[in-house]
Amino acid sequence: MSVINLVREIRELKTQLSYSKNIGFFFGAGSSCALGIPNIVQLTNDVGSQLEKDELNTFNLLITELKTTILDREVNIEDILNHLRRIRELTNEQKSKEYQGINGETAKNTDIQICKNIYKIILAKEEVANFDATKKFFAWLSLLNREFSKEIFTTNYDLIIEKSLETNQIPYFDGFVGSYEPFFLQSSIDHLIYNTDLTKNWIRLWKIHGSLSWFWKNETKVNSQRIIRIGKIADINKYENELVIYPSKDKYDSSRKQPFIAYFDRLKNYLSNGELLFIFTGYSFSDQHINDIVFSCLRENNRLFGIVFFYKDEEVEKLHNLTASYLNLNVYGPTKAIINGELGEWKFDKNELKTNEEFAHYWDEANNKMLIGDFNKLVDFLLINSGKKETIEKTLK
Repeated sequence: MSVINLVREIRELKTQLSYSKNIGFFFGAGSSCALGIPNIVQLTNDVGSQLEKDELNTFNLLITELKTTILDREVNIEDILNHLRRIRELTNEQKSKEYQGINGETAKNTDIQICKNIYKIILAKEEVANFDATKKFFAWLSLLNREFSKEIFTTNYDLIIEKSLETNQIPYFDGFVGSYEPFFLQSSIDHLIYNTDLTKNWIRLWKIHGSLSWFWKNETKVNSQRIIRIGKIADINKYENELVIYPSKDKYDSSRKQPFIAYFDRLKNYLSNGELLFIFTGYSFSDQHINDIVFSCLRENNRLFGIVFFYKDEEVEKLHNLTASYLNLNVYGPTKAIINGELGEWKFDKNELKTNEEFAHYWDEANNKMLIGDFNKLVDFLLINSGKKETIEKTLK
């Protein structure tokens, strides 16, 4: 394995951050985990422990069934929801029809109860989570003087980003309009942003796996559903509309007018057009439908440059198997990296540092590890590199 000079690459990274006119971000589950929100394994266990009777039996039955097809990792809550929605579709949610021993009505009830449990579990964690890192991040992002709108894509359905932005009083837009029951307006996603637009400096937030604030609302007159956004609900158990999180492939294949396809189209268009530095943090590249878009755009747009920050070295090695030929994608892990398509190990020599260069915010000298795969450390790195760390922290006190 080759050796990669960390000091040189950090200098290059700082230059990219300072001079890139257009910077976008992709937040995966790791960014929320760094603040105390449960990861997918913890969430699966927590949801299961709170189910009762029929829903718990169905939950366990599904895990047993899925283990026969998912052999390389643990079955998680998203696999279970995905399978439940296939059963709902196959049985038309009827009690008289069943698939793999689960009738349609039970599948629907279990799906709804699992989503309500996810809502309660994540919201309880949000109540005690420390949002300092995300508040600093968005304060930094909003201060950047760029020629393009700032866009955030995320698979996370928690409300940490919204709460951080609103605490900082930073305007943002997510494709919903209205005030009583904001509805999704697809044309607003496709709208080109001009310099004269009032909203040019608003942050665009695209939650491509749904959100704890989204719900399907039944339109009985036309026998259809539309999606609405509700900010705060007193008791999710009493709320009739169905929570919208992690849609199955079948769901968004059959509902092109709903947010998911619109958001995926936005991601593709955003990555396909012009010069862009796109940064991934906390994303493990385990979602093939997202990877297909990202890899396709990296191939087709030679002005797109991707940077990935990983918390674990195993993720670096796994991604190298998929992206060795992508010279416009650099990957930073704790001890390993992919630079210009080549997998290597970091080499850090503080004797190479200039007089005024510091390293403690990106390198753990005692353990020989690069730090900024951790979202909290990445935010510190961005703030220190901008020269505005003290100003931002003083503003947020």
